[in-house]
Amino acid sequence: MRNKRCCIIYNKPGEDALPDELDVLVQVEYVTENLKLLGIESYSRGISAAFMDEIATVAEEKPGFVFNLVESINNKGELNYFIPAMLNMHSIPYSGNPLEAMFLTTSKTLMGDILNKEGIRTPLSFPPSSHEMLEEGKTYIIKPVWEDGSLGITGESVFTVDKETAGRISVYDDSHWIIQEYIDGREFNISVIAGPDGPQVMPPAEIVFRNNWGDRPHIVDFKAKWDEQSFEYVNTVREFPGDRLDRTLAGEINEIVLRCWHLFGLRGYARVDMRIDNLNRPCVIEVNANPCLSPDSGLVAATTEAGLSFKDVLERIINDLNY
Repeated sequence: MRNKRCCIIYNKPGEDALPDELDVLVQVEYVTENLKLLGIESYSRGISAAFMDEIATVAEEKPGFVFNLVESINNKGELNYFIPAMLNMHSIPYSGNPLEAMFLTTSKTLMGDILNKEGIRTPLSFPPSSHEMLEEGKTYIIKPVWEDGSLGITGESVFTVDKETAGRISVYDDSHWIIQEYIDGREFNISVIAGPDGPQVMPPAEIVFRNNWGDRPHIVDFKAKWDEQSFEYVNTVREFPGDRLDRTLAGEINEIVLRCWHLFGLRGYARVDMRIDNLNRPCVIEVNANPCLSPDSGLVAATTEAGLSFKDVLERIINDLNY
């Protein structure tokens, strides 16, 4: 690339930003440091609700490429696909996933429909208005359709259907919430990055729930991700089972991750989260097209486990830019 000057764009945190929003500033610093190791000069621009004007300004600056760290607009994940759309409009090369992949994977509803049509197992899903289809005595989880980082998910998000369910669910609208069957099994996060010979699946990371959780559901909710003083955060740990993972299961996980990569047209880097059901079958619960890149993130942990430095990871991402 002749012009190696890079503009790092990120979602500008609000005045009362929570830890999940502020984490992007750590990512900006980490990417900046490692771009410098690659000999790439960079500067950063915060993106807000005025993103049309802000991206137009970036276009006028004519960077060699944009490193896109925008996860939301005004903390709304459903708006994040506007950023690659604007970058496309201005013909600015950018990192990470393209518009189509970002839109399809950010919506848990669309993602689930596509996975089902392709025969990739995913939890049964229902809009809140169809709560009468839920089986009495069965356990489900209600999630925001468009958000990631466990935003909107608490221990109370998991519920067992009873006579009071309809009343509790009626406050949720179909456009922003989805109900899925709750799979009470092992959870794996699998990172994948572009490589010279195609996408490379990183070592699977298992989320381990330590100590006595009592009645708490085994989920990575907002507390488990962001509240460092909480029981959930302290007792939710990431482990790499390596050779201890059953070979057949490991092979299925690897195959599913690659199918997701090609199915959604992913580029650069991504993460696929799975739960293993009681028949030892992997079920995809999320395809994350813009996973966190902070030093303590799952993707960085997985690439480190694979023997890659973050500089190596950035180089691969940059070699798979959208033009």
